Amino acid sequence: MGIGSKVFYGIGTFLIVMAVFYAFATNFVADDAYQFGYEWAGGVGLILATAFSFMMGGYLHFTESRTDVLPEDWEEAEVEDGAGVLGFFSPSSIWPLAMTGAIVLMAFGIAFWQLWLLAVGAVLLIWATTMLNLQYGIPKEKH
Repeated sequence: MGIGSKVFYGIGTFLIVMAVFYAFATNFVADDAYQFGYEWAGGVGLILATAFSFMMGGYLHFTESRTDVLPEDWEEAEVEDGAGVLGFFSPSSIWPLAMTGAIVLMAFGIAFWQLWLLAVGAVLLIWATTMLNLQYGIPKEKH
């Protein structure tokens, strides 16, 4: 088990303890005599954060067990051991910006409860995501 999964499992364990403490505190501690009861917004937020933390820890545990020893996990590693190609990143792609604009339209549609704006944003998001994935598969003269 790598350090990444241990960190997220530790965060998840801490959040479970805090969720129990939060449930106790909101049930039995109140400023006013008439405000007793569980506070749902914070409790659900803590439970979801716990679930997401354990999901991320599980993913990292799953992937770290199938990889070789990384330079971060090797005590005698040098800086040069971590050098190399990290991946391919498109230097001049417009599609991430288009996807962000589509997500903003969807957020405005939700915020102002305009379903037509939400639908337009969803269609634009699907189109921009497709174009991002196909930008190097389409011949250059078709761009």
